[in-house]
Amino acid sequence: MSAAPPLAQAHLTGDAAAPIRRWRWLRKHPTLIIGVLLLVLVAALSLAAPWLATHDPQDLDPLARLQPPSAEHYMGTDALGRDVYSRAVWGGRVSLVVGIAVAVLATIAGVFLGLVAGFVRWADGPIMRFMDGLMAIPGILLAIALMAVTRASLTTVIVAITIPEIPRVARLVRSLALTLREQLFVEAAHAVGTRLPTILWRHVLPNMMAPLIVQATFVAASAVLIEASLSFLGVGIPAQTPSWGNMMAEGRNFVAVAFHIILYPGILLALTVLAINLLGDGLRDALDPRLARQL
Repeated sequence: MSAAPPLAQAHLTGDAAAPIRRWRWLRKHPTLIIGVLLLVLVAALSLAAPWLATHDPQDLDPLARLQPPSAEHYMGTDALGRDVYSRAVWGGRVSLVVGIAVAVLATIAGVFLGLVAGFVRWADGPIMRFMDGLMAIPGILLAIALMAVTRASLTTVIVAITIPEIPRVARLVRSLALTLREQLFVEAAHAVGTRLPTILWRHVLPNMMAPLIVQATFVAASAVLIEASLSFLGVGIPAQTPSWGNMMAEGRNFVAVAFHIILYPGILLALTVLAINLLGDGLRDALDPRLARQL
């Protein structure tokens, strides 16, 4: 009589194979995993700032100004004696809020304008020519111009950065809409009398989600950099508010004697942008069926 096949050789089916599939999927997308881990680390530092900060970020101590990193001040002090470490962990909140808010607002506005341009033929020309006009102006210059005529605050910074980012999303959505409106399932929905808003909500938007999510991550990374640039130039977040751009702007005059004032917020800014970009690249590979490899 032949022996029964050992259990080790049996094929895994159902829930038993799920962990193996997840592990293979993770191995296929290391960029996504690294981006998520880095972003979670930065977000955890920022959200836990009230507990992780060792000093009040606004406390002045002229007797301790420009001190190097030490056991009392992990990242040293700035020109006013403020603790660089405490200001750095608090400053991450500004970058994360700006990045998320700009990504959400620019995506919502871009989706609306792109869908109107893609499905309402008479509106396509005026909307896209306006978008082209916005894209002709460098985003940082347009943001500086908008900040120059408004009062510096977190809200105005978000609005000033959102406006230059809308055309990028709108052009993507329009190109996707022009392709999707010729698909058979959209034409079938039209043929049975389905109203246009219903078609857009049930049939068009779900087929745009993958590229939209990826685009939103790149918008968030760009927003974080532009916010830091505006603050560095003195036209962004108010100077008294801890932010990475403000910290680097305040430390640029002391690079020769206290390089740490710029070094640590610069590292955190670079890690944040790197994490968001890695997340976007990983999502692109994971969500695009033309790039995803089969298990």
